[in-house]
Amino acid sequence: MACSGLAFGMPLHAQTAGDSASDDDAAAIVVTARRREERLVDVPIAVTTFSGADLEKRGALDITDLGSTTPNITMEVSRGTNSTLSAFIRGVGQQDPVSGFEQGVGIYLDDVYLNRPQAAVLDIYDVERIEVLRGPQGTLYGRNTIGGAVKYVTKLLPQDFSLRVKGTYGSYDQADGIVTVSGPLGDIVRVGASVARLSRGGFGTNLTNGLENYNKDIWAGRGTLEIGGYGEPVLIRISGDYTKDDSNPRGGHRLIPGRISGAPVLDDVFDTRGALNDPKQFVEAYGLAANVSADLGAGFTFRSITGWRKDDSASPIDFDALAAVDVDVPAFYRNEQFSQELQILYDNDGPLTGLIGGYYLSAKADTQFDVRLFTTLAGLTAFTEANVDTETFAVFADFSYDITDQLSLSLGGRYTWDTRRAGILRQNYLGGGSPVFGGAGVPLGAPSTNFNGERDFNKFTPRVSLSFQPNRDHNIYASFSQGFKGGGFDPRGVGVNAPTTNPSGVPSEAEVAAYLSFRPETVDSYEIGYKGNLLDGAVYLALAAFRMDYKDVQIPGSAGCTVGGIPTFCGIITNAGKARFQGVEAETNIRLARSFMTAGDRLTFAGSLGYIDAKYKEYITQIAGVGPVDVADFRKVQNTPRWTASGTLAYVTPIGDGDLNLSSTVSWRGRTYQFEIPNPYIDQSNYALWDASLVYTAPDDRWSIGVHGKNLTDKRYKTSGYTFVAADPRTGALIRNANGNLTPTLGTEGTLTAFYGNPRQVFVTATLGF
Repeated sequence: MACSGLAFGMPLHAQTAGDSASDDDAAAIVVTARRREERLVDVPIAVTTFSGADLEKRGALDITDLGSTTPNITMEVSRGTNSTLSAFIRGVGQQDPVSGFEQGVGIYLDDVYLNRPQAAVLDIYDVERIEVLRGPQGTLYGRNTIGGAVKYVTKLLPQDFSLRVKGTYGSYDQADGIVTVSGPLGDIVRVGASVARLSRGGFGTNLTNGLENYNKDIWAGRGTLEIGGYGEPVLIRISGDYTKDDSNPRGGHRLIPGRISGAPVLDDVFDTRGALNDPKQFVEAYGLAANVSADLGAGFTFRSITGWRKDDSASPIDFDALAAVDVDVPAFYRNEQFSQELQILYDNDGPLTGLIGGYYLSAKADTQFDVRLFTTLAGLTAFTEANVDTETFAVFADFSYDITDQLSLSLGGRYTWDTRRAGILRQNYLGGGSPVFGGAGVPLGAPSTNFNGERDFNKFTPRVSLSFQPNRDHNIYASFSQGFKGGGFDPRGVGVNAPTTNPSGVPSEAEVAAYLSFRPETVDSYEIGYKGNLLDGAVYLALAAFRMDYKDVQIPGSAGCTVGGIPTFCGIITNAGKARFQGVEAETNIRLARSFMTAGDRLTFAGSLGYIDAKYKEYITQIAGVGPVDVADFRKVQNTPRWTASGTLAYVTPIGDGDLNLSSTVSWRGRTYQFEIPNPYIDQSNYALWDASLVYTAPDDRWSIGVHGKNLTDKRYKTSGYTFVAADPRTGALIRNANGNLTPTLGTEGTLTAFYGNPRQVFVTATLGF
């Protein structure tokens, strides 16, 4: 998108922050959800878009801020990390960032798909806009994404020299600085770069080692070379980005006392006691992209999108959040990908528009981790090394034809060839950790998993939509689309536990492969909707009703288990049989008044409402001594509250030659289940958050100063957690012993920990441009 010389229109939520735009901007919102410039009201897709100016005025810090005002989505920092993303749209997503699993929600950085969730919590700076598309996307975008897509688009370089400096200071010693500079090297060549320093003290303290908990320590940068564009038939955009995150490990808050130590529950939910700090936490991510767009004439445009990305991270995860090595997991993640996308687009101002494209992705996800249970068996470690490679080819096409001036039909399809290769090694060590993490443990027997395998997954997925526009301000549409995500192999599975018919009791290679593999998942999505500009552009309204029939839902997880008679850790992959998601969404942007207190002022309201009835229709699980059992009645869809809502009241008024923007947002989320099995300790009941901003912007955006408040009521709310306590395998009810205490399934203390959203933050921002 960013390479195509697009016209950047005001987004749906732009006026919520009081942007000094005309009152009729809602009627002229321009998006590229279908890879071409269109007014938002013309697009038969549920899409929410945010401009960079709007995000800046509301004080958005990173991509997870979008979740508070977009219906039926969840975007959060993953448990125990600082920069791994957990994203869900309409019930589809992935919480566990295990290697070999792609996200159900596709994240795109300047049209380059991010194959892994590590380093995907993108900080918001130098951004042109972010678009959120709900529902399966495959006929228009590089990678087939089964739940939806989030497109992060950085700014094109201006034609003249530009220098912009932004500084932020706030509570918890937040101190951010961003410098962006660009300039021409000739008539058609421009270069630019941004450097960002993002830092904040911790919300709490690790009481064992004294480290700040939930702190932020990031250096980041982007560099861009552009050739052409601005009226030229060709635009070549070469960009690179780098992020280094040296934040401390994020420790969880224990929700129950230690079973052996008697360690009490801490008063401050942001404090922790976990002692693991080796390897030192870090994330390093970088990438290169080359985006080329060429006008071939006669309505044809050629596009090429080439991307290479790499990230390396170390995560010392102390599951039990205690000083003892009860359930400690040091881990390395190493990801690398190369992608190439080619497109031919046709748009000649006639009844037919569309595109055809091809996509290639080669990705490697390598993971190493210990699971240390040093309080049992003189120190038991289960070491796992999983190298999962993905190679995918796809061809896709999507065309729209105007049957009449009011009725149009869109047809699209995609064929995907996925190949998954996995090498999985699991070795137990006694007396210490594995050598990979500097341990002196002694190998205990033969590897419990020593597997190499490969599988192919192919699928055709169509899309069709019919749109009726009685006039240019109203659009009624209906659509059907299919989504697909390939299968693979459980990178944490235990091969020796595979069911076998061999008299020796040792499973064959084929039995191990069948046991470790999981099937693709598919979804059939139906949607009807309305978009309209009402009252001469004073009101924008978007309504959508949807139903999604989801099959073979992939659910990665982990649990305590027994391997060779020894209690240890096992990965568990479930292909839940069937799920049904259905619901409604509403978004609106209303100009309530203008020039009512002073000439040129405006009062606006932006709101969103999402409802989703998410339910498993079939969920087959194996229960020891019983066999396969359908437990759908006792399972919930994770990270998918039934209700989401937000409302933003904004007022903008001229002061001097500039504008003063005041806005206040209240967002609300219903009860959220962290896992498929409900857990009263870590599940989050409904809650509301209140944010507010006051920003003064000088003429021509030369300088601005603002004050922002996040979570002003200082609400404590859980976003994720870990649980290794016994539960009824059918109902999920927690099991207690004769003393009324929960029973650990891994370690001795009982692991039941939670991670929390940010507390109240107040900060001041100032920008200066030249």
